[in-house]
Amino acid sequence: MSVEIASAVLPTYARANVTFVSGEGAWLTADDGHTYLDFAGGIAVVGLGHLHPAPLAAAHAQLDRLWHVSNLYWTEPMATLAAQLSGRFGGAQAFFCNSGAEANEAAIKYARKATGSPGIVALENSFHGRTTGALAATGQPAKRAAFEPLLPGVTFAELNDVASLEAAVGPDTGLILLEPVQGEGGVLAAAPGFLGAAAELAAEHGALLCFDEVQTGVGRTGSFFAFEQLGVRPHLVTLAKGLANGLPIGVLLAADDTPIGFEPGDHASTFGGNPVVCAAACAVVETVDEELLENVRERSAQLAEALPVRGAGLLLALETTRAAGEVLADCLDAGLLVTSAGATTLRLTPPLTVTSEEVAQAISILQEVSL
Repeated sequence: MSVEIASAVLPTYARANVTFVSGEGAWLTADDGHTYLDFAGGIAVVGLGHLHPAPLAAAHAQLDRLWHVSNLYWTEPMATLAAQLSGRFGGAQAFFCNSGAEANEAAIKYARKATGSPGIVALENSFHGRTTGALAATGQPAKRAAFEPLLPGVTFAELNDVASLEAAVGPDTGLILLEPVQGEGGVLAAAPGFLGAAAELAAEHGALLCFDEVQTGVGRTGSFFAFEQLGVRPHLVTLAKGLANGLPIGVLLAADDTPIGFEPGDHASTFGGNPVVCAAACAVVETVDEELLENVRERSAQLAEALPVRGAGLLLALETTRAAGEVLADCLDAGLLVTSAGATTLRLTPPLTVTSEEVAQAISILQEVSL
């Protein structure tokens, strides 16, 4: 990318010096013709791989019919997607928006209205988004500091420390917001017992339990929702990233037996439930079937057999002895895209459709690069 063009973009990202022009499956092609094995997946977004035929065809077909109408009216893709997600959840209502941060903002507002309690309990090292409410509930001081004061009333507990969680939850707590696996915070998994304790504390204090499944949802951990493997069913779930395979979408799901939190006029999103995006998301939900989930579990096991990874499914981390940024650059030079989740942590989030041969190639590169 030329310096002149790049200077027209606000420098909110430390971008690598590569410009991608096309992709297919687990592969990306740069403007100079070089190809790269994509184990970043748009940071756990392109779950079905680039140009997957199902969401591609659905989005194309919808583009030829209808792009947008106001949420004052119904559209078929939005209603169908809500029904599909309700079925996967086991009975839920959906609020559609455009990102994970927006979905978490919706969860904050929903819980405050439903419970009448403004307090939020989140976890140290968590990440819930960059908008001011979601950022206030993000347990990473370095991300919050420049923008404080933020939303008050947020208390942070330690991951997998039940005593810490018990101390944080109180009579003013309306929302307990947790990631089943902390993505940006280092790919650290919550223990089932810890999540069970969170559910008990929510019931005791009349709070709502929300799982932020923005990274873990839509098959990423080997089940459609990560909570399916953990023995805890939350009141609220937020999804985004992989739901439309790269088109912008977010959703808050509220279980059918959850107290009512929104009425007409309480919350809105102009582009939420966009027909084109929802059509693609419907195709994604249909494609995330047991065969695909089995591939997630098998490829995860393949990686774990060769490398000292942690995490769940195809949301994995690998510790390095060098600065993660240096290793990322070496991987890029070797034709492999990965991301970081900490100063010395590599994050691996390939498409859920990745093949055993592609995983073997990524393993070979990672073993050759000096970690």
